[in-house]
Amino acid sequence: MATTPQNPDAIFRLEGEVDLHRAPEIRAALAPVIARKLPRLLMDLSAVSYIDSSGLALLIETLQSVQTNGGTLRLFGLSDSVRAIFHVACLDQVFAIFPDLAAAEA
Repeated sequence: MATTPQNPDAIFRLEGEVDLHRAPEIRAALAPVIARKLPRLLMDLSAVSYIDSSGLALLIETLQSVQTNGGTLRLFGLSDSVRAIFHVACLDQVFAIFPDLAAAEA
């Protein structure tokens, strides 16, 4: 996670498999980021190889928390296989998904 004075957005990077076993660890790491109530949370999924239903639920919880705080959540860098999971679950219509960091920041 990184922020700078010039760019107050938080960039949170996920890696590997986002599944039932990793969800609690990720949730704990996200909690202080969400608590900062930044205007945008940019989530880098470029290193995510797989996401299961518990991982999707975690992202939905994150989206709801960020929106409750008045912010937005933007996902970027999804691989074709991860993007397909979002598409099948119709979550590509719920999340703001961008191809890369530059597009997510714009």
